[in-house]
Amino acid sequence: MAIRHCFDKDVDQVLFEGNSCVKKVILNRPHKLNSLTYHMTCQMIKELKAYEVDPKVKIVILKGNGKAFCAGGDVLASYTCMVAGHWSYGTNFYKKQIMLDYLVATYGKPVVAIIDGIVMGGGAGLSLQGTFRIVTENTVFAMPETAIGHFTDVGSSYFLSRLPGFFGEYLGLTGAKIRGAEMVECGLATHFMLAKHVRLLETALDEVTSTDTKTISEIISKFMHKPNVKQHGAFSRLEIINKCFSRTTVEEILSSLESEAETKSEKWILDAINWMKSACPTSLKISLRSIREGRKQGLERCLIQECTIVCHILRRTVSNDFYEGIRAILLDKDKNPKWEPSKLELVTDEMLGRYFSRVDEDDMEPLQLPTRSNLVDTMRPKL
Repeated sequence: MAIRHCFDKDVDQVLFEGNSCVKKVILNRPHKLNSLTYHMTCQMIKELKAYEVDPKVKIVILKGNGKAFCAGGDVLASYTCMVAGHWSYGTNFYKKQIMLDYLVATYGKPVVAIIDGIVMGGGAGLSLQGTFRIVTENTVFAMPETAIGHFTDVGSSYFLSRLPGFFGEYLGLTGAKIRGAEMVECGLATHFMLAKHVRLLETALDEVTSTDTKTISEIISKFMHKPNVKQHGAFSRLEIINKCFSRTTVEEILSSLESEAETKSEKWILDAINWMKSACPTSLKISLRSIREGRKQGLERCLIQECTIVCHILRRTVSNDFYEGIRAILLDKDKNPKWEPSKLELVTDEMLGRYFSRVDEDDMEPLQLPTRSNLVDTMRPKL
């Protein structure tokens, strides 16, 4: 029963609308913040592939109903499947997510992601590969995976590593939230507009009859709004962030933040310290290494490496931290996970290296991404 729930095909979890030239893919689980299920992912892959080869279709719009674009994958459903059955249920779902993200990243036609609300984890992996990434004053972005014994995945080793300086390390290691205006400023998003104009934009895009990105960009630009970037927002602190998060190890990063806190009792520094001290030590080290290696890799290699790490986490190659994190944060909600190892200094290089090594499982095939010719490197490292 629990396993079947993981693959439930509830109707209308994704809506497919539009006209002959413009197709809309609408995430439709607002009561679950549009968190992705296995079936939703399969549906989107199927329809997107069909749109790509249909000569009448010129543009695809991604959006979500409700107050979220997408808060990530449905982690609790995957957990239920794995506990009731086998860890490979989780990896099969994750591989589908990666295939979807890669499809969007290499899509042969312009993809417009309208991110009007919460976007985290798998939602970021899906939307931030789009040609145009539109945000509003309602948008909130975060990568909070280290709080549940996971790591920054779904392509984040690619897109976080390409942010200016070491801002990506800051976002990945502290779970910090940033708003739409800061997403544009740091390069995660391409356009900012007011939420009240989203419907007008969609109406204008409904008239598109060409795949020409310049034409589409001109339409979007008509609705652009100059964002009000907070003077004390996260990105305005880049100098201090670079000073701290350029350090070689997680221990050194944390120590550097603590030194800053002694002279600057700023809330964001204290928040970063508190997050890192409560997050899973192994997850922090995996995330840092993944982002650092991702800075030197293309998207395909980043996705393959992240998939390998996910497999090790789900099969408990080194520790049970992910399952413990789900228990403490999402199930029992005691918010007191017992991480093992419990301290950063106890996570050895040998333990960390095992997450990045080939999965030693007879029936476990490594992720193989299809050969596609449309990958555009929209984000280059900005160190």
